Amino acid sequence: MTDKIFAASPLAQRPISCNPPISGNPPIFCNSKDTPMPLLKSPVSIFVSLVLLAGASGSIAWAVGSRSLDAALREPGEITASVDAAPQNAGSVTGLPLPRFVSLKADKVNVRRGPSSDHPVAFVFQRKGLPVEITAEFENWRKIRDSDGAEGWILQSMLSGRRNAYVARWANGKMHDLHVAPAPRSGVAARLSPGVLAAIDKCDGQWCEISASGHDGYAEQAKLWGVYPGEIVD
Repeated sequence: MTDKIFAASPLAQRPISCNPPISGNPPIFCNSKDTPMPLLKSPVSIFVSLVLLAGASGSIAWAVGSRSLDAALREPGEITASVDAAPQNAGSVTGLPLPRFVSLKADKVNVRRGPSSDHPVAFVFQRKGLPVEITAEFENWRKIRDSDGAEGWILQSMLSGRRNAYVARWANGKMHDLHVAPAPRSGVAARLSPGVLAAIDKCDGQWCEISASGHDGYAEQAKLWGVYPGEIVD
């Protein structure tokens, strides 16, 4: 079974980074990356659409009053994966570091195009414990990115602080050693296939103690997607 399935709409089959064409507008004005919602062509619909646009661009009261959402829309994936530098910013809602890694709390998690239940579902995760990266916060919603680069919004209640990681998904079939000690010349407890999901116990910035495929041991931190290089996890 695949880890996630996309919604039926062709637009939903691309990674979502909801960046509206007019900076500062709320996400209701875009469907997916660089794709504005089409205006309806009936006279009444045109009038209603013009009123909505005027309200959004005139006072911009909703967007200005929601600075955390505005910030989220202006951060289209500046940090791409665990190979980047450690987090530097603080979330506007929680004050926790952004970006940061978490994991999914349930076997089925809907990922929406924007931070509300009114937005359509872009795709659905189908496996508990998958690592995802939080890149933005808005009220009780978190913008996440997965290891494939797909993005969307998840309710905070569906996320856990438990740290998990993929073993070198990018390695194209190359097996990776799980060592008995945090040293490259130590014995090998097991050999792990790329993409294996591992539970992180702790990391010292160079090595992580993990459990994967029924084996416990140490993996090089740089070979895991779900923890930053140099990050301390205890």
